[in-house]
Amino acid sequence: MPALACFVDAAAAAVLPPPSGYALAGDSTLPPPLTFTTTTDGGVDDSDSGNNNWSPSLSSKLFKIDGWGFPYFGVNNAGDIAVRPHGAATMSHQEIDLLKVVKKASDPKCCGGLGLQLPLVVRFPDVLKNRLESIQGAFDGAIQLQGYESHYQGVYPVKCNQDRFVVEDIVEFGSGYRFGLEAGSKPELLLAMSCLCKGNREAFLICNGFKDSEYISLALVARKLALNSVIVLEQEEELDMVVEISNKLCIRPVIGVRAKLRTKHSGHFGSTSGDKGKFGLTTIQILRVVKKLEQLDMLDCLQLLHFHIGSQIPTTELLADGVGEAAQIYCELLRLGAQMRVLDIGGGLGIDYDGSKSSDSDISVAYGLEEYAAAVVHAVKYVCDRRNVNHPVICSESGRAIVSHHSVLIFEAIGASSNKAPSLSSIGLQYLGEGLSEETLADYQNISAATLRGEHEACLLYTDQFKKRCVEQFKQGTLGIEQLAAVDGLCDLITETIGAKDLVKKYHMNLSVFTSIPDFWSIDQLFPIVPIHRLDEKPTVRGILSDLTCDSDGKIDKFIGGESSLPLHELEGHGGGYYLGMFLGGAYEEALGGLHNLFGGPSVVRVLQSDGPHGFAVTRAVSGPSCADVLRVMQHEPQLMFETLKHRALEFCEQHDDDSVVNAAGLANSLARSFDNMPYLVSSTTCCLNALTNNDGFYYCSGDDFSAADSASVVTSVAGEDEHWNYCCA
Repeated sequence: MPALACFVDAAAAAVLPPPSGYALAGDSTLPPPLTFTTTTDGGVDDSDSGNNNWSPSLSSKLFKIDGWGFPYFGVNNAGDIAVRPHGAATMSHQEIDLLKVVKKASDPKCCGGLGLQLPLVVRFPDVLKNRLESIQGAFDGAIQLQGYESHYQGVYPVKCNQDRFVVEDIVEFGSGYRFGLEAGSKPELLLAMSCLCKGNREAFLICNGFKDSEYISLALVARKLALNSVIVLEQEEELDMVVEISNKLCIRPVIGVRAKLRTKHSGHFGSTSGDKGKFGLTTIQILRVVKKLEQLDMLDCLQLLHFHIGSQIPTTELLADGVGEAAQIYCELLRLGAQMRVLDIGGGLGIDYDGSKSSDSDISVAYGLEEYAAAVVHAVKYVCDRRNVNHPVICSESGRAIVSHHSVLIFEAIGASSNKAPSLSSIGLQYLGEGLSEETLADYQNISAATLRGEHEACLLYTDQFKKRCVEQFKQGTLGIEQLAAVDGLCDLITETIGAKDLVKKYHMNLSVFTSIPDFWSIDQLFPIVPIHRLDEKPTVRGILSDLTCDSDGKIDKFIGGESSLPLHELEGHGGGYYLGMFLGGAYEEALGGLHNLFGGPSVVRVLQSDGPHGFAVTRAVSGPSCADVLRVMQHEPQLMFETLKHRALEFCEQHDDDSVVNAAGLANSLARSFDNMPYLVSSTTCCLNALTNNDGFYYCSGDDFSAADSASVVTSVAGEDEHWNYCCA
């Protein structure tokens, strides 16, 4: 139809007069893709500067790395994320190139790597040690500066990350500070008891959470084992069990009470505080506890007061208000005859996830470690001095602040899809005139007229109506799929040319959001996500991240800074993989992760800074759960499943092939490898290499034994590989 030919010319010139860089009337070329550069505030704009004007410092500004990453993360001259394991005290030669760590972990053994499959959690114990020392140093400095007459003695709440090596590192690093542990369940109490056997004898073992007789018995046995356990009453009824069991075991308990303060903050994490919080005793209940202990001649056992305002306390003003209220309760308990000596301020020391240092967000805080410690010490000292009370030992349970920075989740982009419109020549214009109703043709003519007049809003309105009519015709069977595809392509081209089309790409990640970043899915918690390399290149597209699960919620489409997409680099034309890192996720994510679609947890490596040529040593590496592992969790029996499939393979080959035994064995070996591999995707090259290199999946060497001369050497294997059952066919 002549009108269609005219419409093609009009659609190609939909923007009249054409802005710079757009197609002219009658020109079938499309506008060039948008590119990005930093603005003065670290955002992204559409200016067309080339890679020659880009630098790692611009990437650092764009992704706000100097904000949320300080002092542990930066960008080096190669454009890779650099880890500063000792914080601000890290010297330039001590920085660790994160991409080199990922390559070491993921490269096949035959190429000098560890053969681990991504996703990958990289732990930096040096960062963990620095965090603990920094918190201790902040309190020590505030105590000395303000003339506080007691000391700080923190505990790590193991719920934040129960990994054995994380907990053992904290006990080891904190031994000189009498740093202890906090448990909220029986298994957590058991692991805390075991780990603290190697710690400082004065370290606290704070026993929180709901309790039964077995929990209380364990806590009392801990005192028998010379561990400094304190049973904190979360419910008034727990006191009767403590008294009864301690009398039976002839063990004098040390008791604490958790108070429900009136002070609370209004954010998401403040829901656990206030007089309607889940845990703790009201003032009425606290008085009943004191009276009962006095009647039993056990008031001397009450020695600790605990409270928790909520995680991510946004300001030191709110913090000081809550600490001051708790200090008043502490002084009152002393007045009533309790032998109080410890004030446990709970958690709440926040993390600045977006680098904004703002008090108006659940993902940021308006203070640093020094300000936090100074506010706590001042609030306690002020109340106690006014009441003429000796200063208590200050204890805190700052788990998020201790472990968040030390762990980085690495995942790889395996592809990308775009909403970019097809080229004019590929639309299939020859199909457009076939089968269109009169109403649909009228809509088309309206589009043509609106584009020629340069009426963009009217053009979009008619385009939407035109597309809807075509879809209805397709549903009624009067329009074929070729015609519908041509309509879709042309409508996309029109909206893109006008500038109304969303050009954000979807990057497909080898990851499960539900397993590795569950807080994003469940409570919209945002974490910094950044490419760990190519930061010396300008990111030219924006994208959202889509995971492997068969779930529409399996995506990341919200980012720090209020962004709905992330600046990214093109995948095409670049050798090797494209790796992104999620930072500040060392607390809670691993423990909360599920098994949606039976995607298990990531592989894990433990990396220490060294003075060797590579600057780091991998002291421990563990492959993520295999398909067999996650099947066992759901009560399946992989060995029996394999035998069933092997038997079926033999039957099939006997019926259809002369070389039945050989082919059945080949099928069985292929099935065996599938059971033994992680559930995540691998490239065909990796599959072949793994088959040749026999990935044992578990490696370990002592952090004290690694060779500085070859600091990136492969760690040695141990007996853990014997846990894998044998799939080989006779």
